[in-house]
Amino acid sequence: MDIQQSMREILAAESKAISEIPVSDAYDRAVEAIIEHVHRRGGKLVTSGMGKAGQIAMNIATTFSSTGTPAVNLHPSEAQHGDLGVIQPNDILLLISNSGKTREIIDLVALARNLYPSLPIIVITGNPDSPLADAADVALITGGAPEVCPLGLTPTTSTTMMTVIGDVLVVNVMRLTGFSAADYAKRHHGGYLGHKSRNL
Repeated sequence: MDIQQSMREILAAESKAISEIPVSDAYDRAVEAIIEHVHRRGGKLVTSGMGKAGQIAMNIATTFSSTGTPAVNLHPSEAQHGDLGVIQPNDILLLISNSGKTREIIDLVALARNLYPSLPIIVITGNPDSPLADAADVALITGGAPEVCPLGLTPTTSTTMMTVIGDVLVVNVMRLTGFSAADYAKRHHGGYLGHKSRNL
């Protein structure tokens, strides 16, 4: 198989996986919970994941922050060494694990709830029957499509779906909070996007 044919197959597989992400009222509840805790109660969104999922979690946090919803990324291992202190009572957690069994993330649930028992938790996972999904207040399920990696191991399709789900959350929080180009410009003073937002 040549590279172009492989590319076509990868694009088709990942497009199909995205189109089959389950659409449910869990998204309504997740968006409402983020708005309630961040925009009404003055808390922040705290994202976390391990490995590749952690990189997606960090991207989601920075995208939320740049669009008017304060967010930070918490490394789950560092949380066990004092960084858990970044969490405050009105915050909300967004935890990401494709398997829903990642030990560091499961431990983070226990640590965070020991600190603040009523802390709400949203999860993004490919496994609706996992310990993480069971612990969540809201579980957003990717659909669990197979990875396009030829070994079926490397996070590829799964991280694409996690990113898309993050986009769904960001865009709908922006929409429902009325985040404007002027608001965007206040948070982007440099670069092309800053210039563009000030001239819309």
